Amino acid sequence: MTISKTQMEISSTKIKQLAEMIPATNVYDVADVSALTFAKRLSDRHSNQVWLKREDQQSVFSFKLRGAYNKISNLSKEQLQAGVIAASAGNHAQGVALAAQRLKINAQIVMPTTTPRIKVESVRAMGAEVVLYGDNYDEACGHALELVATSAQTFIHPYDDMAVMAGQGTVAKEILEQFESDIDAVFIPVGGGGLIAGMSAWIRTHSPKTKIIGVEPADAPTLHAAMAAQERVILEQVGIFADGVAVKQIGENTFDVARETVDEVILVSIDEMCAAIHDIFDDTRVLSEPAGALAVAGMKKYITRENCKKQNLVAVNSGANVNFDRLRHVVERSEVGEGREGLFAVTIPEEKGSFLRFCSIIGRCSISEFNYRYSKASEAHIFLGVKFEHAQTEKIAMIERLADNGYAVVDISDNEMAKLHLRHLVGGHSPELEDEFLVRFEFPERPGALLQFLEGMGSRWNISLFHYRNHGSAYGRVLVAAQVAAQDRDAFRAFLDDLGYRYYEESDNPAYSLFLR
Repeated sequence: MTISKTQMEISSTKIKQLAEMIPATNVYDVADVSALTFAKRLSDRHSNQVWLKREDQQSVFSFKLRGAYNKISNLSKEQLQAGVIAASAGNHAQGVALAAQRLKINAQIVMPTTTPRIKVESVRAMGAEVVLYGDNYDEACGHALELVATSAQTFIHPYDDMAVMAGQGTVAKEILEQFESDIDAVFIPVGGGGLIAGMSAWIRTHSPKTKIIGVEPADAPTLHAAMAAQERVILEQVGIFADGVAVKQIGENTFDVARETVDEVILVSIDEMCAAIHDIFDDTRVLSEPAGALAVAGMKKYITRENCKKQNLVAVNSGANVNFDRLRHVVERSEVGEGREGLFAVTIPEEKGSFLRFCSIIGRCSISEFNYRYSKASEAHIFLGVKFEHAQTEKIAMIERLADNGYAVVDISDNEMAKLHLRHLVGGHSPELEDEFLVRFEFPERPGALLQFLEGMGSRWNISLFHYRNHGSAYGRVLVAAQVAAQDRDAFRAFLDDLGYRYYEESDNPAYSLFLR
């Protein structure tokens, strides 16, 4: 599908309108001019001049207050008296609550029941009324719109509003004022598109040679999918690790702008986001949230792909509202994301001295994980984690060294089930089990989620394995195995579909076959 002349005209009009609106915004009643920090470690490691736009320095630790305040402060007197309403799981909620507090008006925020308590309490502390509803943003937003329909309150959209987009665009205006030389590329995180639309309208108008690169999680590619299709698409489901950008569809206004201003969109993995959080901490001693680290993750991927040197690159750290209990997961995954850790499944003979021989072959490398489990009389399986200094060459060398010595090796560094669950499971094969069916779930972190699952299963199928981990987000990761006869597999899948939890079949996962089946 190609963009029509009418669509191009709409986009051009909105870009011009935004560029004119940005200088007149009221954001500095609540927002600070955030620092543009030179990231020395990142710069040295990647042979470029890397700068971080520090929106983590705002009073609510995110850029969201810019757009929220600009929108609310421009409401009529009658609208202000009636109050405002918004839906959000975090940063937008805090921005709206702060704006309402400063303007002394009532604010009602609908938040999912799965929202971490610290964010709920933060919004309440600023005087806003919190309504907990639904398991995710979409359900909360639907309820907020229902409330708006029966009241005089004004709905404050988190991104798809020109005044909100203009408020976010002040980030770009500050960058160009803070940096005296030419900027080769700016990397911007994307969820609903408010930040990248506002910023790109200003950059394209005032620094047209600067590349504008959006960055999204690989499991929430709203803008990437829309640009590929040349129209807005609704994603069936989105990943929730980077909850600040977990949006199923790019905004209408934001897409009108982005499709004409954004040069490309880079997709990054959870592991790459975790590695970027580590990078930002090393340079700033700030713990970014996953969405906040997106831009750095995308920038690193761009540098590797383009092999560029000595360029001026700016990445927006959009927020630092990270859940503390998520840090364990971040630490686990950052080494893999940076390529500094490899995970392997290695089969060794089950005989005297074989364990010692294996250890002597892997040598004096830095071991991060080592799980050994007797499998059967002839062989055993080892879950091996190794830290590397030069990942690409050392990892290949390790695999080749083990293979040359007769060991069967499977690289499971990118195996999500292994990283989430297997490395934390103690046990092994159970030869008495038949017809085992393995499924990986994302359970909503709310009371009754497990009970709902078990009641749905009833007594039809026996659970043979259950492993749950909390990662500090709105969803817990669960690994479940059930004994399901071949003729019942369709019925079991129908049950899973009706349950409504996001799931992945893992019965054919090689790590499962080696360590658990």
